[in-house]
Amino acid sequence: MIRSKTVFVVVGGASSELQFPSDAELLARISQSFDFSRIGTEMQTRDGVFLLQQLIKLAQRLSKGEEALRQASERIRIASKLATSIEAIIDQHDNDPLVAACGKLGIAHFICQAEAKSILRDAPRAPGELPIQGEDTWLYQLGLLVTAGVPRSRVEQCLENLAIINFNYDRSVEHFLPHVLVVAFGMSLQEAQRLSIIHPFGTVGRLPWQGGENADVDWGTEQPWNIQNLAMQIRTPGEVMRDQRALTNIRALVTGAKRLVLLGFGYQPQNVDMLIDYSLSHDPEVLGTLMGVPSSSHDSVYKMLRRKTGIEKDDLITLTNAKCNHLMRDFSLLLES
Repeated sequence: MIRSKTVFVVVGGASSELQFPSDAELLARISQSFDFSRIGTEMQTRDGVFLLQQLIKLAQRLSKGEEALRQASERIRIASKLATSIEAIIDQHDNDPLVAACGKLGIAHFICQAEAKSILRDAPRAPGELPIQGEDTWLYQLGLLVTAGVPRSRVEQCLENLAIINFNYDRSVEHFLPHVLVVAFGMSLQEAQRLSIIHPFGTVGRLPWQGGENADVDWGTEQPWNIQNLAMQIRTPGEVMRDQRALTNIRALVTGAKRLVLLGFGYQPQNVDMLIDYSLSHDPEVLGTLMGVPSSSHDSVYKMLRRKTGIEKDDLITLTNAKCNHLMRDFSLLLES
């Protein structure tokens, strides 16, 4: 059980353990599929054909010509040569809503596809099992962490000190954790499905059991019929930074936390700014992964965190060059304290 107010910040590196694409991989898949010159040749792909069909529908929906949508998708394909993510391209072209519409459609398609192909199944293979292949993931470790030492009569304590800010578009955390409570405590799945997670950049729709009026889609639906509505729920860093209400909610969680756990974080300045606007006077503990961050940048990351948080004590910031799974496992006693 987590006994201190803890905020987990989940970014792309954490989802890679579940076989989701990295920012670079997602951009490459979108840009390759937007090469519509391949359509009708032996080089055409299933993804390219599907996205072209959706772009034609999108053109009709937006009352735009098909050629205008093709030009916007081509702009993304060309810009990808000098970009690190599809979000960066959308924000660079903030004067062109068609680039945003095409880019978000690509994001929705490939994230839904990744959910379908991930190691998280839509349901357990048999009663009493978890819907995941293997135990070598941070999500499994989180399940162990939140249920350890909690009696069934106080099951609400599992999550009362936990908040999750998930920068990813997938719904893996909210899909998986209810099954953890079912296995650990014998709850019904419906009774366990009460988890709330902040997704600053939105998701590819809500899961059907989640409340709200936005479009929903079942976990593992590779080509949802309502993909255009799902794409409308996606936001970019630039859009979030202009949403003062969203920033206030995010920063309030961080300000109230005794411990920050950064999983798969790339420490991009813009993402750090979303979490922290002023130094944190209460000196929280910070625990984070450095996997994927160049070793030459490790010192810079440490100094940047000290400057942004205002933390002066060296022992309050722990950064480890390990997978998210290993961090959760190796620091489990600390995380429970």
